[in-house]
Amino acid sequence: MLSAQKKSKLTWHCRRGMLELDLILGRFLENHLETMTDVEFDLIETFLTHADPDLYAWLMGYDVPSDQASLDCVTLIRSHHRIQKI
Repeated sequence: MLSAQKKSKLTWHCRRGMLELDLILGRFLENHLETMTDVEFDLIETFLTHADPDLYAWLMGYDVPSDQASLDCVTLIRSHHRIQKI
């Protein structure tokens, strides 16, 4: 179980410069923050260091991350949402 401080930190980092990412990541947190493991927290935290256009392309399926950790994160987030390609 994550501490309140970790939850606040992750919530802040999920606030992005793109409305689409705010919606995707916000919904993910709403549904998964309370049950997130420390490993998932670390994975998401590292994932969020990437640029918004990369995150958006990966989450929407337009591109695939080159590293396994980011790919795992995309899979985790997409498994909790019905994100479809346009």
